[in-house]
Amino acid sequence: MKTQFAIHLPDGWMPYSRMFAALGDETRQKILLIFEHDEEICVNDIARLFNISRPAISHHLKVLRNAGLVNSEKRGKEVYYSVNREYFANVLEVVYRTMAEQNKQGQLIN
Repeated sequence: MKTQFAIHLPDGWMPYSRMFAALGDETRQKILLIFEHDEEICVNDIARLFNISRPAISHHLKVLRNAGLVNSEKRGKEVYYSVNREYFANVLEVVYRTMAEQNKQGQLIN
């Protein structure tokens, strides 16, 4: 048993923790899933798809942005968002490799 991980996460793991925490909300998952590949969508267009307020959508987008899952770009008065697929894929790959290595060697690699 690796009891040290009950006390703290491995070095460098915090960004991944934020990503998984952001994905813990169903609305944020839905927001990510509405995007086509390389699509950019403004906040108002995203808000029209949901039964929650525009400020609530903005909050969810902020959480996703802080977790690195979406990129944002202000154009005039509108903010456009796109999914950061490269980061998402990279995090999942690192987590997968870490867990696979842990299974092989019986230890977690930082």
